Amino acid sequence: MTTTFHVPDMTCGHCEKAVKGALAEALPGAPVEVDLAAHLVRVEGDAATARAALTKAGYTPAA
Repeated sequence: MTTTFHVPDMTCGHCEKAVKGALAEALPGAPVEVDLAAHLVRVEGDAATARAALTKAGYTPAA
């Protein structure tokens, strides 16, 4: 299942790396796409796990 989150506080390249790293740790091997300009993150896998990883990394994901 692919979930798209709006992450308004993801604003720079460092944020993008942090988001990708958090999701890679929580969902190993899951495809992750980041659209920094639109503040969107698409990830394949369990949505609750992905949301928890983003929150733990300091971001506020909204589906």
